[in-house]
Amino acid sequence: MDRGAALHGGEGGAPQYRGGERADGPWVLGVRHHGPGSARAVREALDACAPRAVLIEGPPEADALVELVGDDGMSPPVALLAHVTDDPARSAFWPLAEFSPEWVALRWAVERGVAVRFIDLPAAHSLAEPPAGEDPEEEPEPAMDGEADTGPGLASGTASGTASGTELGAEGGADPGVEGGADLGVEAGQGSGSGEQELRIDPLAVLAETAGYDDPERWWEDVVEHRGAADDALAPFAALAEAMGALRERYGDGGHARDAVREAYMRLQLRSARKEFGDGVAVVCGAWHVPALAAKATVTADRALLKGLPKAKVDMTWVPWTHRRLSRASGYGAGIASPGWYAHLFRAPDRPVERWMTKVAGLLRDEDRGVSSAHVIEAVRLADTLAVMRGRPLPGLSETTDAVRAVMCDGSDVPLALVHDKLVVGDVLGEVPASAPAVPLQRDLSAAQRRLRLKPEALDRELDLDLRKETDAARSRLLHRLRLLGIGWGEPSEAARGSTGTFRESWRLRWEPELAVRVAEAGVWGTTVLAAATAKAESEAISAPALADVTALAERCLLAGLPDALPTVMKVLGDRAALDTDVGHLAQALPALVRSLRYGDVRGTDTSALAEVAAGLAERVFVGLPPACAGLDADGGAQMRGHVDAVHTAVGLLTEAAPPDTGAQGTPPEEAARTARNRTTPMRGRWHSVLGVLGGRDSVPGEVRGRAVRLLLDEGESDHESAARLMGLALSPVTAPADAAAWIEGFVGSGSGGTGGGMLLIHDDRLLGLLDSWLTSVPDEAFTDVLPLLRRTFSAYEAGVRRTLGELVRRGPGDAAGAIAATTGIRGFAAEPDQDRADAVLPVLHLLLGHEPDTEVNA
Repeated sequence: MDRGAALHGGEGGAPQYRGGERADGPWVLGVRHHGPGSARAVREALDACAPRAVLIEGPPEADALVELVGDDGMSPPVALLAHVTDDPARSAFWPLAEFSPEWVALRWAVERGVAVRFIDLPAAHSLAEPPAGEDPEEEPEPAMDGEADTGPGLASGTASGTASGTELGAEGGADPGVEGGADLGVEAGQGSGSGEQELRIDPLAVLAETAGYDDPERWWEDVVEHRGAADDALAPFAALAEAMGALRERYGDGGHARDAVREAYMRLQLRSARKEFGDGVAVVCGAWHVPALAAKATVTADRALLKGLPKAKVDMTWVPWTHRRLSRASGYGAGIASPGWYAHLFRAPDRPVERWMTKVAGLLRDEDRGVSSAHVIEAVRLADTLAVMRGRPLPGLSETTDAVRAVMCDGSDVPLALVHDKLVVGDVLGEVPASAPAVPLQRDLSAAQRRLRLKPEALDRELDLDLRKETDAARSRLLHRLRLLGIGWGEPSEAARGSTGTFRESWRLRWEPELAVRVAEAGVWGTTVLAAATAKAESEAISAPALADVTALAERCLLAGLPDALPTVMKVLGDRAALDTDVGHLAQALPALVRSLRYGDVRGTDTSALAEVAAGLAERVFVGLPPACAGLDADGGAQMRGHVDAVHTAVGLLTEAAPPDTGAQGTPPEEAARTARNRTTPMRGRWHSVLGVLGGRDSVPGEVRGRAVRLLLDEGESDHESAARLMGLALSPVTAPADAAAWIEGFVGSGSGGTGGGMLLIHDDRLLGLLDSWLTSVPDEAFTDVLPLLRRTFSAYEAGVRRTLGELVRRGPGDAAGAIAATTGIRGFAAEPDQDRADAVLPVLHLLLGHEPDTEVNA
């Protein structure tokens, strides 16, 4: 293909390119998406050519949003988001960074009042259902970073993970992307027309291999990113167009048949722009498409390719994006390996290596690493030396990384990983102006974020909330409502889930660009966060498959502050609880329901209706649990043990969280609370009776029996003598070794209802002696079968506990054991407290609490 025709979109009599001399338009500027070298070259070319209109590869629906590019509130990286109006899950992004050639062209045109048009296939077609005969489940291959534009649009993709039909190149999208160079290209070319599966080529990899490089990224840096300003601003584009022309002649469409449809639409838009603006038109598109735009094709042929395309109604807006989502490591098809490095190259006016090393030194100093200016100087020298040794014009990312590792990180990859995460990739989050189009739910969410001072951030942020404060309580409700809507901006941290307190919450916040799609999807439930969460909660309650799901939903409604949804949820909960006869289901549902009762004091929620349902549910569990435990196998016993632990914890919380009796007006709070506790005391006693039945029945699995005995012992409802008697029966010779091992697992194993089994054995020599005697009496043929269960039980103990148990077993019965056995009262403890040892702790406690020692108390 002629070099000038490729550059000038020359159909027929297009002017020929003449080196050193500016030719008439149109000018087709082939670029690599997210390439700072291409971005600088585009700016220089536009300044030199001064076109009357700029055409950019992208969805035409974005034409109405171009003016927002010049808004002071717009800060890249940002992305165009398109989604089907009736199905927001079918969506696509077109990300743009400050070093993207398309963004530079947009800014150039908006600042100068030059007309801008997007000319790629409309999103209305690309997001529509695939035509008949195509497999809607077939996903195009993700693109490698090494494309010299590689084909598809500004690099976009479907958030839902389904093929959008345009091969736009984001997550799930596909630019020409099989890495492997010329060999793969030959296969792709030869397979054309033979009916074989065509392989997709990576144009950048082919050019790099042709030039003798084994790394496409390094070749691109050497020939483009490290290139200085050219005397002729159009010369780089002419050279790239010639190379792409040779590749298209050799490999055809490179395995991207869909590109023919997109390029036909681009040619039609280019013809239309030339009619309106004449030849003074500049086109900024992927270099892969330049030869196609210069190809001789009739209007009739192009329209024939577009005939019959499916179409859908779509909405489009700007959304914030992040450098991390530009990284190909995130799964982004047209992503780059180092967006932070590319942004630095684009911004640096001069001496990019020196400026980069200074950034790295500043980051490492912030992490308390000793990095001086001498380190920076030596790192720059080493990077320059490595570039010379490797035959590169300037140090690239690989040279600077090697220099940083050797000089500033002492050869360690640990601090280097921090540099890569914070600088090479980065966590920059873009911003879009408030005037950008948005669904009503997004506007309500943005207003709530401003009101509660919760700014979306790309970095992980830990947020601790005190629910006794009005602002923190409102933040908690917002985050819980968003979680109910499937908008995962915040997740409860481990600290919050592990705490038993009700007035504190800990969250980990991180805003991802894809959450904009989740907000659009949730918009079908309502126009505000509160209304949408209420409507979805009611819908989920009605469609919940299990009783435990309804109780969990009731808990989420209380956390989210959804009083209007609770009547529906409670009605469904009552109906399900009355009809469900499975004790396992009831036991699973009870804990979440009881946990919900604990939020009334802090969140000011009326939980009286929940208390009635929880009490009724607990009574049904008490009645049905003993029969349900009879005749279970080992797996069923292990599952039922978990239910017993959960119910035990729930009963304890139900006693603590019993709501006050509000029947009598003017009742003092203290008296109301005492009445509530008295009302729940019989429930606790009934539960202890159930545990007694479970612990004494031979038909109950050993693991459940052992757990019941242990829970009664921990509650003080059973003494050590009774526990030792039941343990002796369970470990008697007539009991099968496997059943005895299961009893031990239930009694001294870890679990939510009975922790500290190892300490119990340490302080009760009789129980330890029974266990030791049984273990030594297990026949050899049965020992192998019970060993895994015993290992699992004792491996859960802390190392110090295991070591102490080993010492006690090794020493055997002796003076120490006899002394413990001779004591009265609680085993392992003296008959009376040691006052002197207790007083020794008081100074430390005063110091920790900041109190002055009270001489009268000490006396």
